[in-house]
Amino acid sequence: MTGLVARIEAATPPGRDRAVDALRALAILGVVGGHWLVTALVADSGTVRGASPLAHLPELTPVSWIFQTLAVFFLVGGQVAAGSWASARKRGVPYGPWVGGRLARLFRPVAAVLVVWALAAAAMLVAGVGEPTVRALAKLVWSPLWFLLVFAALTALTPLVARLHPLWPLVVVLHVDLVRFGLGGPRELEWINVVAGWLVPYCLGALVARGGLRGRTGRWALLLGGAVAATALVRWAGYPASMVGVPGGRISNLDPPSLAAVAFGLAQCGAALLLLGPLRRVLRRPAAWAGVAAVNLSAMTVFLWHQTAMIIVTASALLLADGPLPGLHTVPDDAGWVTARLLWLPVFALALLGCWAAFRGYEQGGRRGGGGSLVVRESAPERKGRARRA
Repeated sequence: MTGLVARIEAATPPGRDRAVDALRALAILGVVGGHWLVTALVADSGTVRGASPLAHLPELTPVSWIFQTLAVFFLVGGQVAAGSWASARKRGVPYGPWVGGRLARLFRPVAAVLVVWALAAAAMLVAGVGEPTVRALAKLVWSPLWFLLVFAALTALTPLVARLHPLWPLVVVLHVDLVRFGLGGPRELEWINVVAGWLVPYCLGALVARGGLRGRTGRWALLLGGAVAATALVRWAGYPASMVGVPGGRISNLDPPSLAAVAFGLAQCGAALLLLGPLRRVLRRPAAWAGVAAVNLSAMTVFLWHQTAMIIVTASALLLADGPLPGLHTVPDDAGWVTARLLWLPVFALALLGCWAAFRGYEQGGRRGGGGSLVVRESAPERKGRARRA
């Protein structure tokens, strides 16, 4: 283990901003933890259906505040993409090769999960598994992929949005919600927020990349202003308190992003930017950095296969056990389910480790072996530029 830590430390470019990588890792792990905690598969009358403890236990709502970390992911994505595009322009790299390379790294591992689950769904149907069960399982795996399409679109639009102030998409989200909720406008308008809502933290990251929000005052203003706005919208404007969708809810803060979710995301981004300094100090320690580097190296694999890992454990236990197991197959409607689910999390992690071992090559296929494969590579101008801007 000591040798691996030393190799990762030696392979890390001197100018790399480790804190930004840490924010990305925390965002991915937040999504994984959130899905494992607020998603349940209930075995009932020979079928398996999806359920959410948030629908039965509203006191768990604060869990969604902690684990809804997509805004931080888009913040980091905007910062890194804007810095990368600026570096590419300086080096004379055309837009086509630049965006093609970034999108290829994003979607290469997606193909594997799509093929595996298309075959798995077909095999289950042929074996006589009910269509509702197959649909519930496939939805768990495929539905989180929507955010990759949005992220890919924003990445492709980076040259156009890199200098767009985040207030502009925020105003769009505000007006869309005013029309759809206050004036009873057409439901189709909500899909504007799918792009505009995530464009806010993405543009905020691009602003940071070009030297904005350097002081703590602006970052504290984001944190406190976003938190106050989100609280006010929940308390007095009728938005739900949960920052993820709840089955049966009148409004979802996430599907598409609502004004409350965007305000909450701004608070998260402010907190993330305030954490950069402390994270940089902690990540000077090689062991701490090794963990962050390992997560970043396999971030897409972890994201794409974490629901499959939960399904593998759930299905295997259902086949081997005499009946439904608490926290795994039962209705998530009491504290006993929560306690049991927490005990299952290490088992999910072990299953995810197996998925990682099997499929990590699709994410890392474009990287050469040796020490340089331990961290994501950047060009020298890109490293210097990003370190200077941060």
